[in-house]
Amino acid sequence: MYFYSVKKRSSAAIQDCFWPLPITEEQVSLPEKFPYPFYYEPHELAQRAAQQLKDYLAARTDWADLRNSKVGKMFGVLVVQDQNETVGFLAAFSGKIGDRSTIFPFVPPFYDRHDPQGFFRKGEEDLNGLNQEIEELLQTEAYQLNQQEKKAVAERNAERIATVKEENKKAKQEREAQRAKARLALSEKEQQALEEELRGQSMQRHFLLKDVKRQCSQFLSERQEHWQVLDDKLEQLKVLRKRLSASLQARLFAQYDFLNARGESLNVRDVFTNTVFKVPPAGAGDCAAPKLLQFAFQNNLQPLAMAEFWWGPSPNSEIRKHGHFYPACRGKCEPILNHMLQGLEVEENPLARDRVQVDELEVVYEDDDLVVINKPAGFLSVPGKTWTDSVEIRMRKKYPEATGPLIVHRLDMSTSGLMVIAKDKDVHKNLQHQFLKRTIKKRYVAVLDGLFEDIYGTIDLPLRVDVEDRPRQMVCFEHGKSARTYFEVIEQLVATTRVHFFPVTGRTHQLRVHAAHIAGLNAPIVGDELYGTAADRLHLHAAEITFVHPVSSEELTIFCAPDF
Repeated sequence: MYFYSVKKRSSAAIQDCFWPLPITEEQVSLPEKFPYPFYYEPHELAQRAAQQLKDYLAARTDWADLRNSKVGKMFGVLVVQDQNETVGFLAAFSGKIGDRSTIFPFVPPFYDRHDPQGFFRKGEEDLNGLNQEIEELLQTEAYQLNQQEKKAVAERNAERIATVKEENKKAKQEREAQRAKARLALSEKEQQALEEELRGQSMQRHFLLKDVKRQCSQFLSERQEHWQVLDDKLEQLKVLRKRLSASLQARLFAQYDFLNARGESLNVRDVFTNTVFKVPPAGAGDCAAPKLLQFAFQNNLQPLAMAEFWWGPSPNSEIRKHGHFYPACRGKCEPILNHMLQGLEVEENPLARDRVQVDELEVVYEDDDLVVINKPAGFLSVPGKTWTDSVEIRMRKKYPEATGPLIVHRLDMSTSGLMVIAKDKDVHKNLQHQFLKRTIKKRYVAVLDGLFEDIYGTIDLPLRVDVEDRPRQMVCFEHGKSARTYFEVIEQLVATTRVHFFPVTGRTHQLRVHAAHIAGLNAPIVGDELYGTAADRLHLHAAEITFVHPVSSEELTIFCAPDF
């Protein structure tokens, strides 16, 4: 335990944001390390703090901005200890609620963009004024007439040039016909005289086209002087808007200096320099976790544990369940938290530690051309960035004489079940072709956390990666790739449902998202730490696959029962 002093102090007093959390050593022990923020089970203290905040939110019947919102909000708690060893917690929300960023007793943002007296709000008003001025100019009768005339002149010029080109083409065809006829009827001297005449005609047509193009260009240039007055005014307004926006953004970035546990400060622009974003993405630093840590460091509070949870209706694209805990996002928060947590003892990434140890992969079917194995849950299909042991590595060792790619298709690390492995490149090519043509039939078994009325049906929700929180997928009807799944209910128990999934497409996390999304079955797969609640394992198993054997041409159906 240590504390340090920083020159930059929070604008909010500790007493405004410090929530008491009465505990005794007999009740619960303090955590030894801070949780790895991107994959963790909240410590008991963090769960107590979260429940206290949830009770507070449920009691806020006067909070219309949150109660009437169509989309919920991510909230976070940070259990802290002060210099007197008093344990309490801080609370925060991501972004804003209604039109407010600063609401006590929540910790304040790095900068309140919604402060009516702040530079950002005034800058936005100036930008809105420029946007309105640009829009008004675009709607003026003079500008509209200019645009219509531009279009008419362009069409007339194009038509004139096209007409001359077509005439030139016909004239050339006529000259070729005359040459062919002359070769049969005229003497060599007469042919030479005719050729000279035809070359003259060709030159005349060539210069006629050049004259027409010059006339069109000259007329366009003369009209351009007339149009230029409004065009220049519009361009000046756009340049002014761009400069004002860049200046406002730079001034905003200057407010986001992230402290870490050592008291070191790093600006948001430097944080994202070496990321795929290069520049800070929208909302960087406005999530709950960075705000909580910043306030703790500014006020010499020792961070002990953290938890973030969703409160309210789920958004249409992402999967967020009311009251469920979620880790910090990877895209915006990971670069920031990697800096802010320096100086704290942080738990190791459980995904890097708790790998499944596999002695030997179970072979379900094998012949001279291919093999089908039962991949265990938690085992990689192909090597990862930090963990190489995988089905592909094992198969390379087992079949060193195999040619070409071995892995025909993949399963998510958390998913167990059947994987088809090719022993030579021709078999691999044939099987991949069957996958691309979607003639291979697959059946998955899953246990879902919840009950629903439909006993069978189709889920058709397009998916794309959440670029700000990889590897999560999200539903997106604008940019997502088509994803379709058939399902059939097998059994319903007290609170869970066993189903068969028949995926038509094979998108990343398709079955997991289709199960959990509110527009899908709204019942996440049991053990889904990304879209539901973690458990001993993900209850999803590739149980059956049917395909045509690449060599014998016989249809094979292979089955492997799940262990759940």
